[in-house]
Amino acid sequence: MKREIITIDEKRCTGCGDCIPGCPEGALRVIDGKARLISDLFCDGLGACLGHCPTGAMKIELREAESYDEKRVMRESIVPGGSNVIAAHLQHLADHGQSDFFDQALEYLEEHSLANPLKNVTGVTHGEKQSHEGGCPGSRMQDFSVQQECAPAPSVSPESALRQWPIQLHLVSPQAPCYQGSDLLLAADCTAFAVADFHLSFMRGKSLAIACPKLDSNMENYVEKLTVMIDLARLNTITVAIMEVPCCSGLMSFVAEALRKAHRKVPVKKVLFSLRGEIMSEEWV
Repeated sequence: MKREIITIDEKRCTGCGDCIPGCPEGALRVIDGKARLISDLFCDGLGACLGHCPTGAMKIELREAESYDEKRVMRESIVPGGSNVIAAHLQHLADHGQSDFFDQALEYLEEHSLANPLKNVTGVTHGEKQSHEGGCPGSRMQDFSVQQECAPAPSVSPESALRQWPIQLHLVSPQAPCYQGSDLLLAADCTAFAVADFHLSFMRGKSLAIACPKLDSNMENYVEKLTVMIDLARLNTITVAIMEVPCCSGLMSFVAEALRKAHRKVPVKKVLFSLRGEIMSEEWV
């Protein structure tokens, strides 16, 4: 069957192991100095490990793979690790809204007379479907319209701060005139939709490139383009605008790797937004 599953670029992988804790199912291991996907059966394809890779070596692809087997994961990888591993795995499923897998995991525990260590920690029990939607802001369904009324349309339409086209990082030319000596805003795709005054507060006076580290393909090109922008376009500063979802931190990884490869060094600011478009943190890194 075809399904979404993790793939690892061996050339970019440094074997640091930062992705391992992000995979409660135990699908990843560092073998011979490289992170490896040890079994398709163990990978749920949710991408919780993506944001932990400092070199952008990991991505999700749609390919032929064996179906994910929750009970086999429980038997071979989770339960042998003890109650803390079981709790982390159950919380991972809950946070990503995987109610079917969550129920299968609980069924396995019941069938083998094993305690649910998450019950006393979070109150999630078999049959409490609302808790299965969990807290991961990237996959949890939320309806903000019940919390606030739509703001009235302004009497005068604000002016767009967009200075160039195209803006998708795959499509831009890293030596285009708009990037020469500019302050680059590298923004996750979702940020402009979440932040009400994105043009006014973040785009004005900046060149722009957008990307999604979870859904884009061929992301190895991103580091090369950013390196050229730093060295040849002589960027002045880089502002990285990302959402609070874990995979968004991949944009910071691309910039960090580009800076390691570049001959010039430029200041980098990280702006982190909540799903409601509020600034959670803003700092030079």
